[in-house]
Amino acid sequence: MGKDILIMFITAMAALLIARMVALKCGLVDKPGGRKKHKGEIPLVGGISFYSAIAMFYLFQPEVLPHTEAHFLTYFLSVSLLLGIGIADDRFDLPVAPRVVIQGLSAVILMVDGLYLRSFGHVLGEQELLLGPVGYLVTLFASWAAINAFNMIDGVDGLLGSVAGTVFAALMVVFWLAGEQSHAMWCLLMIVALIPYLILNMGLLGHHRLKVFMGDAGSMVIGFTVLWMVMLGSQGDEAVMAPVTVLWLIALPLMDMVTIMTRRIRRGQSPFHPDRDHLHHILMRGGLTGRQTVMFITALTAIFAAIGIVLSIIGIAEWFSLALFLCVFMGYLFTNNRLQQLNPDPRAQLKQSQIVPPDASVSNR
Repeated sequence: MGKDILIMFITAMAALLIARMVALKCGLVDKPGGRKKHKGEIPLVGGISFYSAIAMFYLFQPEVLPHTEAHFLTYFLSVSLLLGIGIADDRFDLPVAPRVVIQGLSAVILMVDGLYLRSFGHVLGEQELLLGPVGYLVTLFASWAAINAFNMIDGVDGLLGSVAGTVFAALMVVFWLAGEQSHAMWCLLMIVALIPYLILNMGLLGHHRLKVFMGDAGSMVIGFTVLWMVMLGSQGDEAVMAPVTVLWLIALPLMDMVTIMTRRIRRGQSPFHPDRDHLHHILMRGGLTGRQTVMFITALTAIFAAIGIVLSIIGIAEWFSLALFLCVFMGYLFTNNRLQQLNPDPRAQLKQSQIVPPDASVSNR
C-alpha cells in the first residue's frame, strides 16, 4: 500500500509541474480582474494533475483500482469528457450550454453502463423507495448538482482540495468499515492525488511563484468522481451505505449550492449568476482569513460526514436521519442568510445603488 501511495503522489506532482509549464505557454491561466483579486496569471491545472494521476494508475497499476466490478472504464470516459470541456472553459470561458450538455452526457454514459440512482433507500419507513425509470432523470440532475456543488466552493486557496479530501476520507471510512478494501484504497489514493495541488495552491513550500488553481476542469472531475463513488456505495445489491448517508457526506457543498442558487433566484437572477455570496465569501467578510475559512468549512464538512456515519453505525432509521438532515439544512439556510445580511457584499450594494439612485422615488404599487 505504501508503494501505491508514493507512486500516486509522485505521479500527481510530476503531472502538476509539467502541466503548469505547458499552461503558462498556451494561456491556460486565470487572470486577475473583476471578482478575482489574486496577483499575476495562475495556471489552471489542478484538475489536469488529478486526472493524469488516475490515468497513469489505470495504465500501470490497474489491479489497485476498483475497475472490474465498478464501472471504471465508463467513469474514466466520462471524466475524460469533463476534463476536455473544463479545459476549454478555463481557456476560452465557454457559455453555460456546452458545459451542461457534456455534464449530462457524462451521466448518461454511466447510466448506459447500468450505474444510476435506483433507490432512495428506506426514507419513508420499512418500504424501500425505488425510483424506477425516474431514477435516470434523478441521476442526471444529481450529476449536475454534484459537479456544480464542488465548482461553487472553489473560491479560496485550498478550499476545494480540503473539502474534497474530507469527503473522500469519509467515503474511505464507510468502505473500510464495510470491508470494501479496494474502494477504500481508491478513496485514499484520491486524497493523495490532491496533496500536490494543495501544496502548490496554498504555497506550503513557501514558493508562491509555483501557485496553481484547480480550474473548472478540476472541479468537474472531482465532483463527478464523488458522485461515482457514492453511487457505487449506495446503489444495487452490494450497497454499503444508505442514500441518506450520502447526503451527510456531501452536506456542506450541497447546502452551499442550494442556498446560493435559492438566493439568486429570489433576486430574479440566474442560479448560475456569479457573485460573492458563497459561504467562504461571507465568512471572510465577517473577519476570517483565508486559512481560517478553509479550516472552518473543512471542519464543518467533517462534522456533517461524521454525523451521517455515526447515525448509520448505531442503526438509526433512515427516515429519522433524513428528518434530522433536513432540520440541519434549514438551520444552515437560516444561519447563512443571516450572516449574509450582516456581512453584505459592498460591491453588490454599490452596483444596486448605481442602478437605483438614492433619491429616486419609490412606488407603492
